[in-house]
Amino acid sequence: MDEMDRFKGTYFAECFELLGDMEVRLMALDEGNADPEDLNAIFRVVHSVKGGAGAFGFERIGAFSHILEGLLDAMREGQIAPSRQAIDLLIKATDVLTDLVRAAQSGEELAADYGADTAAALQVLAGAEQEKPPPPATEQDAQPQSPAPSAPAGDGEGAAEHQFFHIRFAPFPGMLQKANEPLLLMRELKSLGKTVAVPDLSRLPLLDELDAEEAYLSWNIDVDCPAGLDAVREVFEFVEDDCDLKIDVVAGVSLEQRSPDTASPDSRRTAATERAAPDKGAARAGVPAPAVVSTIRVDLGRVDRLVNMVGELVITQTMLAQQASRLPPDHYLALTEGIEALSQHSRELQESVMAIRAQPVKSVFARMPRLVRELSAQVGKEVRLVTAGEDTEVDKTVIEQIGDPLTHMIRNSVDHGIEPPDVRASRGKSKQGTIRLSAEHRSGRIVIEVADDGGGIDRERVLAKAVDKGLVAADAALSDEEIDNLIFMPGFSTAETVSSISGRGVGMDVVKRNIQGMGGRVYVHSAPGHGTRLSLSLPLTLAVLDGMIVAVAQENYVLPLTNIVESLRPPAHQVHSVVDGGDVLALRGDYVRLVYLHRLFGIEGAVTDPAQGLVVVVETEAGDRVGLVVDELLGQQQVVIKSLETNYRPIQGVAGATILGDGKVALILDVAGLRAMASFTTGAMKAGTDVPAESQECQR
Repeated sequence: MDEMDRFKGTYFAECFELLGDMEVRLMALDEGNADPEDLNAIFRVVHSVKGGAGAFGFERIGAFSHILEGLLDAMREGQIAPSRQAIDLLIKATDVLTDLVRAAQSGEELAADYGADTAAALQVLAGAEQEKPPPPATEQDAQPQSPAPSAPAGDGEGAAEHQFFHIRFAPFPGMLQKANEPLLLMRELKSLGKTVAVPDLSRLPLLDELDAEEAYLSWNIDVDCPAGLDAVREVFEFVEDDCDLKIDVVAGVSLEQRSPDTASPDSRRTAATERAAPDKGAARAGVPAPAVVSTIRVDLGRVDRLVNMVGELVITQTMLAQQASRLPPDHYLALTEGIEALSQHSRELQESVMAIRAQPVKSVFARMPRLVRELSAQVGKEVRLVTAGEDTEVDKTVIEQIGDPLTHMIRNSVDHGIEPPDVRASRGKSKQGTIRLSAEHRSGRIVIEVADDGGGIDRERVLAKAVDKGLVAADAALSDEEIDNLIFMPGFSTAETVSSISGRGVGMDVVKRNIQGMGGRVYVHSAPGHGTRLSLSLPLTLAVLDGMIVAVAQENYVLPLTNIVESLRPPAHQVHSVVDGGDVLALRGDYVRLVYLHRLFGIEGAVTDPAQGLVVVVETEAGDRVGLVVDELLGQQQVVIKSLETNYRPIQGVAGATILGDGKVALILDVAGLRAMASFTTGAMKAGTDVPAESQECQR
């Protein structure tokens, strides 16, 4: 890849990031939060895309951006209000611009008239304001914060040709790293007319604290520019996002007529030096300087390779530690200490690498407001989306895979959950329904919830549909929870008609399958008349976890440490049998169901009496507790997760596999899956039928 290709790659990456932010800000404007800064930020996005397009010769991107920029500029000036119609058009224009950028990236040739109708609509909307009679003022009066210069007395007609500007230009610390050189900007300003530039040294650090790659100086600049304000702005066109920039029009005063503080370089340099001295004194006194955060773009493939290598390092370190544990510690003290240090460094390295992979769920949540907006318009409902926990971080692999499940869940809430406005009104509710999308860390996992304040699940209708489709027997006696979970069955839908939103029997079954493929689970909670809450429980990372190694006879298993509440060896009188054939443990006034791993996995030679073995009390994300009966605990260990689904196929009760220090493969247990298997197995044993084949398969 040559240098130009790398520059283009950076441009495309920044375009997609900026356009994503633009859509989020447009959604904020649509909700009535008309913050002027949002309009300015949206304008800067289009301006940046346009500038890069010009630099790389992407003419279609530049031409469309220019038209879009014109409308946004009129909106910034207050000439056009951010109405629903305008926001709709801007959203469509964002899609067109994104497609143009994507086509330029891939080399795809779009139709010659692609986006032409949108561009025409942008021009019509902007032109509708331009056709109105202009107010009785000069062109410069249209600049809201820049008064027009008046001609100095006695200058005659020639004075009207001169405009005087005062510029405050303060580069951000990282501006130099983007190959933007302030000296070149000064030379370009000088070509416009007489220029006086005085540096501000107040941000200049002590010599031993200076970073040669950062920008510390800022400038106060006076320019006598006959070409006008647009020419001055054009000089800073490509650095607007990398600096603090303020351009003021100075009313009819030449550089020589400015006050000594603004016109005299010597006096201004003295003032800047005097300001710098107290600032440096404050720094010496311990006043912290503003934090500077520098970032780089790294190909995700490199990060993935790094994660894989760290995983292999963890496995190797574990093997070394296990081998060293068999040596006499008094003879190999230095080796033991070295391996302990290696273990600590490996963990720190792993945590650092995982932090690099961690991303906030905001990137996924940001797509949902537009989805709700479009779906609610299609079905004739009033729906608003409220989000919380957007900054909750999770592994980037999880981020990449939760987009489709969340989309299905939101569609389901809009179409099936929220009632039509007239129905809500008849029930004493607000005509506008609310969907709440939230994320949080809970028990070492990330829990994402989609909750609506709609009518809840109509259980009678759901059960009738399931019976009609042959999904359940007509005489089946199902609990409310079991009826609610019917919505996850393949082919199930309560929609009366097929539409672009629902009715084809696909959606929630896809959600469950995709989430389970990531080692996650889906829960549904519904209150008739009050709404439904769908919860996704996902691992924070699909790469490593802290686990407890447990032994069952000659087999070793890994329990995620975040699921473990406590472990104990109970006295015999605290273990009781119940009528369904299972056992429970009386524990501090509560009863915990016991799950015998040797029964689930068909392991011979294991301890069968909890009073002779150990009970590990574990908790699922839903808050349910069970006690796993094992022979012994072998110790805590960080393990690298290997997917069974990728290398074999999904197994109920098993979240994955790992390689232990002795080189053997151990299964990582799925606590919620074990609880479900135990319920099924107990019923099968009571009925005298066989244990499920999946349980038997785990012993192989």
